[in-house]
Amino acid sequence: MPGRKIEFKTLTQAHVDAICERHELLWSGRSGGARASLAYCVLENLDLSNRDLSDADFSGAVLRGANLSGTTLNSAIFFAADLRRANLEGACLRRADLRGAIMRGANLTGADLTEADMREGAIAQIDKEKGLSVLSHKAQENDAGTANFTGANLSRSKMAGITAQKADFTDAMLLGTRLIRANLRGSSFQGANLEGADLSGADLTDTDFSYSVLVGAKMLMAKKDRMNTDGALTDTPVGIDAKDLENPVADQIAAHVLWCDTDGREGKPSLFDGTDLRGLHSLAGKTLTAFHARGATLYGLDLEGAQLQGARLEKADLRMVSLRGADLRGADLTGANLSNADLRDCQLGPLLLEGDRVLPASLAGTRCRYTDLRGADLRQVKATGADFSYARLDGADVRRALFTGTCFTGVSVEERFLELVASIDGAVDLNAA
Repeated sequence: MPGRKIEFKTLTQAHVDAICERHELLWSGRSGGARASLAYCVLENLDLSNRDLSDADFSGAVLRGANLSGTTLNSAIFFAADLRRANLEGACLRRADLRGAIMRGANLTGADLTEADMREGAIAQIDKEKGLSVLSHKAQENDAGTANFTGANLSRSKMAGITAQKADFTDAMLLGTRLIRANLRGSSFQGANLEGADLSGADLTDTDFSYSVLVGAKMLMAKKDRMNTDGALTDTPVGIDAKDLENPVADQIAAHVLWCDTDGREGKPSLFDGTDLRGLHSLAGKTLTAFHARGATLYGLDLEGAQLQGARLEKADLRMVSLRGADLRGADLTGANLSNADLRDCQLGPLLLEGDRVLPASLAGTRCRYTDLRGADLRQVKATGADFSYARLDGADVRRALFTGTCFTGVSVEERFLELVASIDGAVDLNAA
C-alpha cells in the first residue's frame, strides 16, 4: 500500500487544550471523549502540564520547550519525538515509548520513567527518489545529551544505545536499567542507584559515579577512562566483612533478641560497628533495643516493624532500607545516609527514661534525600543540618522538632509545618516547604 509523505501540523494552545480535554473525557468514561493523537504536530513551547495524557500519541511530534511538568503520560508514544528543552519535571512516563526521541537539554527532574523504552529508533517515510527515507531531527538515536534526570525513576527502563553525554542522573533510580552501548561520556551519576543495571559496552569516559550504588552492575567491555567511583557501594564488603566475625551474625542477633526479651537476664547485646550487614536481608519485627551498628552498611535491609529504641546508628548506610512502622525512639542516626529509605509511620519521637528523663532521637546531619517519612512521629527530633531534599514529610508529627540549618529543597510537608516545629533558623529552601 503506497504511503504518503509525512507533513507536520502546527497547533495553537487552544487546539491542544481541546484535544487534551477530549482525551480526559475518554479516560473518565464520559461521552464526547477521543484519544489524543498529536503525531507529527508542532507543539513548541505550548503548555500541556498537569494533564492526564496516558496512551496519547506524540510520534514524531515537535515538543521543543513544551511544558509537560506533572503530566501523566503512562504508555504514551513519543517515538522519534523532539523533546529538546521540554519541561517534564515530575511527569509520570511509566512504560512510555521514547525510542529515538531527542531529549537534549530536557528537564526530567523527579520524573517516573519506570520500564520506559528509550532505545534507538527512527521513522521512515516514502521518498520519490530514495524510496524509504528516514525522518530525522538532526539525530536518530535517542539523544539525551545534557538532559536533567535528577531524582528520576528509570528503573527497568530500556536505554540501550542512548546518547546521554554530560547528562545529569544525580540521585536517579536505575534499578535493573539496560544501558548497553550507551554513550554516557561526562555524565553525572552522583548518589544514583544502579543496582543490577547493565552498562556493558557503554562509554563511561569521565563519568562520575561517586557515592552511587553499583551493586550487581555489569560493565563488561565498557570504556572506563577517568571514571570516578569514589565512595560507590559495590559488591565488595564495606569495612568489616560479616563473614570474618568471630561469632556468626545470626547467633549475635539471636542473643540480642534474648537479651531484650529477658530484660538483660540472658543473652547479650550485639555490636556491629563498621560491619557490612547486607547479607542479613531481613530483621523485620525483631526486638533489638540498643542495637549498635555505627558506621555499618545496612543498604536495602528489611527492618520493618523492628524495635530499635535507643539504637546507635551514627553514620550508618541505610539507603533503601525499610523502616516502616519501626520504633526508633531515642535512636541516634547522626550523619547516617537514609536516602530513598521507607520510614512511613516510623517512631522517631523521644524515649522516656527513668527519673522522667527524655532522650530525643537524632537525625542531625543525616542525608534523607527522597526519603518517605509520611506519618512518622518526629516529635522533638534533632534534625539540625540534615538534608531532606525531595523527602515526603506530609502527615509527619513535627511538634517541637529542631530543623536548624536543614535543607528542604522540593520537600513535601503539611501546611502547619512551620507553626509546629521548635526551630528552623538557617534552613534552606523553606519556600519549597
